[in-house]
Amino acid sequence: MNGTAKTVEQGSGSVWRPLRIPIFRNLLIANLVSDLGTFMQNVGAAWLMVSFGVGPAYVALTQTASSLPFFFVAAVAGAVGDVVDRRKLVLFTETWMVLASIAITVLTIFGAMSPWLLLALTFALSAGDAFEAPSWRAILPELVGNDDLAAASALNGIEFNFARAVGPALAGLVIAAAGVSVAFTLNVLSFAGVLIVIARWKRRPRKSSVPREKFTGAIVAGIRYIRFSPQIQYVMARQGASMFFASGLLALLPSLAHNISKSATGYGLLLGLFGAGAVIGAVILQPLRSRWAVEAVVSGGVATVGLAMIMIGVVHTFFAIAPIMLAAGAAWICFVSLISALMQTLTPDWVRARVLAVFLLVFQGSVAVGSAVWGAVAQHVGVQTALLSAGLGTIASVGLALMFRLPNTTADLSPGIPWRIPLGGNLMIANDSGPVLVTIEYTVPSERQHEFESYIQQYGRIRRRDGASRWEVFRDVENNERYVEVFLVGSWAEHLRQHERHTKADDELESKIRQCVIGEIKVSHLIYTTG
Repeated sequence: MNGTAKTVEQGSGSVWRPLRIPIFRNLLIANLVSDLGTFMQNVGAAWLMVSFGVGPAYVALTQTASSLPFFFVAAVAGAVGDVVDRRKLVLFTETWMVLASIAITVLTIFGAMSPWLLLALTFALSAGDAFEAPSWRAILPELVGNDDLAAASALNGIEFNFARAVGPALAGLVIAAAGVSVAFTLNVLSFAGVLIVIARWKRRPRKSSVPREKFTGAIVAGIRYIRFSPQIQYVMARQGASMFFASGLLALLPSLAHNISKSATGYGLLLGLFGAGAVIGAVILQPLRSRWAVEAVVSGGVATVGLAMIMIGVVHTFFAIAPIMLAAGAAWICFVSLISALMQTLTPDWVRARVLAVFLLVFQGSVAVGSAVWGAVAQHVGVQTALLSAGLGTIASVGLALMFRLPNTTADLSPGIPWRIPLGGNLMIANDSGPVLVTIEYTVPSERQHEFESYIQQYGRIRRRDGASRWEVFRDVENNERYVEVFLVGSWAEHLRQHERHTKADDELESKIRQCVIGEIKVSHLIYTTG
């Protein structure tokens, strides 16, 4: 392993070490309460839909309504999260979700709720979460720093899955004892802790010597980064295909539980067992990673979830399904946690919220479409048959590893040695001036030319990933040792940002290029002029 590569999910020290940081500790506790409320809300919404007697297709649509907003707002949410103050954005979205939760609670208490209104308000509630999620995930490195990032991610996973284990079971008991409206009321109250902690957090503003990105430009930059990052595309493709099939498990679970137990408590217990299994999976994940590569653990997790779905489709009793749900939860978290950690390590800070937004779009879009598809299948052929089909598809999705293999190591994307920023000579260059044409001349001896051409093509992808709208390399027909690299950037400000986006992994590739070159590398910057 070279000096700029790091193993996914590596880390040192105790998993509990981030708890020494007050803001992280307080936010983790507040998140636990909030997530408990969220799972109670989800169980209540699904069970309320079942109580309307509208069939499994409508019940599955509650999960679609929760997932679909991620598809609509992902690109916008990511760009906003990388441009504005993330703290203020989180406060706004938390307030939005409180208001949506109050509306659901009030309408349920007064008996004014209907299936379509429930779907609409579930969509509105999830829209706040969708807008917040990329920024929420991108905040984590700001709270704990790089040394504690892996441990903090693990603690977040344990917290979330503890809530997944306890929340649904608690919801089942509350709904059985006091009704759905009480579960909704508790969800409203659960937002208070997060709002208080975030409001008191004194966030350090990001410092930069270059102009802040504009909103539309930030969206374009995020899409461009993903377009020229093959490993990110591989991760998203694998996640999307697997989740399309695997989403059938949780989408059809309310209908399955209603068929076998006729009780909200039974549904809550099954979902709680799934969450308990996820806690177990989070604990054993690191030992698994110490023995096997990322690809082996992820593929094994996906295949196990598929096998569990097939088994659930075959058996017909609560006590037979219960241990299978436990195993499914453990396998699910191994897949989801490793894929999420991999995406974090493949993305630098400046574009992290945007890439995570698209990552969530693929994840939630696959869940939304998959839930709707498997709900419709269940409506026509039955829940058991739909689970069997979705399970077989989940196992088959592992075959994508042949084309989109997951990396076991990732490049070091921390800031590298920045290029020398051009001063502009005697020109007074406005930030929006442009486009900018950059030319770089290399002298390469014949014995190093094949090697140089391979490296420069790799570097061309980096240029385009970080800001170049066009990139080419030319060879002089009269002097075969002379190469000229040419790339175009949309504005002077974007070229200055391009300098800041340079990473340590880029330093290594640049060093390889320099080893192929003799003499001085000549760089020129030309600004567009109308004459």
